[in-house]
Amino acid sequence: MTEPLAPAPAARPRKPDWIRVKAPTSTGFAETRQLMRRLNLATVCEEAACPNIGECWTKKHATVMILGDVCTRACAFCNVKTGMPRAVDPLEPQHVADAAAELGLEHIVVTSVDRDDLKDGGASQFVKVIEALRRTTPKTTIEILTPDFRNKADAAVEAIVAARPDVYNHNLETVPRLYPTIRPGARYYASLRLLESVKKLDPSIFTKSGVMVGLGEERLEIHQVMDDMRSANIDFLTIGQYLQPTPKHAKVAEFVTPKAFEAYAAIARAKGFLLVASSPLTRSSYHAGDDFAKLRAAREAQLAKARPIA
Repeated sequence: MTEPLAPAPAARPRKPDWIRVKAPTSTGFAETRQLMRRLNLATVCEEAACPNIGECWTKKHATVMILGDVCTRACAFCNVKTGMPRAVDPLEPQHVADAAAELGLEHIVVTSVDRDDLKDGGASQFVKVIEALRRTTPKTTIEILTPDFRNKADAAVEAIVAARPDVYNHNLETVPRLYPTIRPGARYYASLRLLESVKKLDPSIFTKSGVMVGLGEERLEIHQVMDDMRSANIDFLTIGQYLQPTPKHAKVAEFVTPKAFEAYAAIARAKGFLLVASSPLTRSSYHAGDDFAKLRAAREAQLAKARPIA
């Protein structure tokens, strides 16, 4: 008697036309990759398999990922390697600053893996990177995208805020109901409190957070996340489509239509965010430099309205 055949694995849903991007082939892309390798820098563009890497690297815009390329957590949506990270590279802060100088960046985004193995969660390395950038490229505006610094958030955030980045980003990623399966090592309200504490420590720093859609969330759950963010005085909201990096990761429950993204953006603007970026290909650092200019303009307009008429 022959053994029954094992069921074939379910095919991943076909990407709709609005989420498709061309493979990167430009000279600018190759030059950006060569620079990152020469300076021994990791990028979230590569490690997280970002769909916008071709466009951004062609323009010589890259999001540097500090503290190595191995994460101590295993989130169900993320393609970054999980394991025991290597020792922190003391040369990394200056290498980041050198990359910013060589690329001629007016705005840089710096993120990191989670480093639960470090006493400060890696906060001191963020501080050193900010200081190196201020020394080397003082005109470059700095946006950081940090982990949640689990059980270390207060001291970590205080140290980073004191270094005064221009934008402090920390992504909530999804709705609270999905945290146990999508972001099991984190806590939704702890992430909210982190962002709220940045504003309390220094109201002049822009705060930013993002969520992915297409993981099985309900529309009203996203609306509630928006309300929670506004309660924490978050300035800038990004919303993008979740894409499954490999068959081992969380499945795509839905490809959200461009029209639905536009509806989310309209609701978010009505709730009072200074800036909203909402589209299938939106990612935390996508068009970050242009968005920073819009953020400043939006704040100036808001302050102008609040000034008493002479």
